[in-house]
Amino acid sequence: MKFILDFIDTNKEVSQTLIFEELKCGQNEALILRTLCIFYMNGTWEMGTIELLQSSLEVEDFEYLKHLDLLENLLDLGWIVQSSFEQLYRGQEKLKIEILQSSFSLSHTMLKLLEDGALDVNLPAIEPYVDHLDYLQDQFYMVELLEKLSVKHSFMDSTSNIGKARNNLLMINKRIEERLKITEASIIVEDIFRDKELDDKEKKIFLVLLKEEYNGGEGEYRDMNKLIEIVSNDEYEKIKNRSLLEEGSKMISEELIGYDEIINVFGTVSRSFYIEDDILQLIIHPNKKKKDSKLKLDMLIEEQELFEQLHPKTTLDDVVLHPKTRETLNNLMKQLDKRVVNRLKAWGIKDKNRGIDARIIFYGHPGTGKTMTAMSLSKSLKRPILSFDCSKILSMYVGESEKNVRKIFDEFKELSKKSKTEPILLLNEADQFLSSRSAGAGDSVDKMHNQMQNIFLEQIERFEGILVATTNLLGNIDKAFSRRFNYKIEFKKPDLKQRELLWQMMLPENADFEENFDLKRLAKYELTGGQINMIVKNTAYSVAVRDEATFSTKDFMDEIEKEMGSSFEKDGLSMGFRV
Repeated sequence: MKFILDFIDTNKEVSQTLIFEELKCGQNEALILRTLCIFYMNGTWEMGTIELLQSSLEVEDFEYLKHLDLLENLLDLGWIVQSSFEQLYRGQEKLKIEILQSSFSLSHTMLKLLEDGALDVNLPAIEPYVDHLDYLQDQFYMVELLEKLSVKHSFMDSTSNIGKARNNLLMINKRIEERLKITEASIIVEDIFRDKELDDKEKKIFLVLLKEEYNGGEGEYRDMNKLIEIVSNDEYEKIKNRSLLEEGSKMISEELIGYDEIINVFGTVSRSFYIEDDILQLIIHPNKKKKDSKLKLDMLIEEQELFEQLHPKTTLDDVVLHPKTRETLNNLMKQLDKRVVNRLKAWGIKDKNRGIDARIIFYGHPGTGKTMTAMSLSKSLKRPILSFDCSKILSMYVGESEKNVRKIFDEFKELSKKSKTEPILLLNEADQFLSSRSAGAGDSVDKMHNQMQNIFLEQIERFEGILVATTNLLGNIDKAFSRRFNYKIEFKKPDLKQRELLWQMMLPENADFEENFDLKRLAKYELTGGQINMIVKNTAYSVAVRDEATFSTKDFMDEIEKEMGSSFEKDGLSMGFRV
């Protein structure tokens, strides 16, 4: 009984007792345990909250209210057991103050520690992880403990088992942490956690699903409610934690996990979650070299002259857009989501044999950001983008134009197939394809143009994937084309607020400006983003040659006057603007 006598010796600092290191708690928590132990040895096995805190910490009046967290921590560690009335209304938020009406006693796990000086947990020595399987063995044991604790409110489970599971969970987490510190090898799961900045609850859900994947079955812990239960302590937390698995959550947005919707016998829809295939393969086969399809696509692009591969640096979040345009694009992004497409297929709205596809027109004034938005769309969707300049089509041999229209789509399909990628096809300056066809078509040029447009219509109808056509046309788009494009998005000229933002973003960095520089005055001029971009560049060239290279409002005004007086607007075509 040396451990008990040592622990209840009040002449000794509690932090110096033999079992203190095993407790994994602070000194104040240990003092509470010492008080409970002394009372237990004197024949009192249970103490009320107020008496316990006042006796342990020697606090006066209501100072004990500041220390309720200590009891909650000891409960989580499994050293004490709580006796209290059940909450009157289930599903209500658990209140900390309710613990005042509880009583506490030492758990079986704590009594065993006092008697033996250690717990019967046989964990191997702390050594570096050899590989990801060695790491997952520890993590899956941790998951098993989480699963046990997720049913902690069941009347079938004993408090001693709960306390033991909590202690084991504490120790295995500590062991994983210590082993990772001395592991030099890359552990792919930890790399994913770090790269995606997952929090503790997201990590636990991911590991629970990973264990299910390794078990190879359709276990109960794929269910949304079960997964939420794993990381929740009460009904209130369950409601709050549903956001971890709803639309827009980090793990779903980052395509770490996905879900299937299942209609059960009661007619309601439930979700069954899984780890996305590419992530799962990366974890299961970490040493298998992934084919660099992007590099392969680059090589294929170099071997042909029809397409240019664009390399976007911005997402849709970075582009300055008119509010209506942004709203339409946001709706587009939602409808291109993999989960939405799968749902439409399940409903029979979309063909099950087709992937994500969309045919989009971006139309509006030059310089309003059509091309850059198309590029930003590709980055947001994590797809490469191949651009074809439609103005080139008529520069090819007359009589061959119809054949060249087919060639655009045939070669694009071949590039996608060979590179095993799904690029976005950008048809820039597609005005001649989209304009109204000639009614009479008596002229040979008109006939060729109409035939070329008919082939273009046919190819758009059969196109699989995402196609974006840009045009400056505002009103004379052929109705036949309008019907083929399921998304028609107008790019309006920026309003005053957006022009101010564009000026702020495009003004030279690390430059000197006059004291009374008036950006708002510049923004009053109804310029497109492309025009602002060109004006800033032209002004910068003028100022850079001066001895005193300081920008004034007048410097920009001079360039604005030149631009506003110009009879053409080719500068800034297809420009985009990021914030």
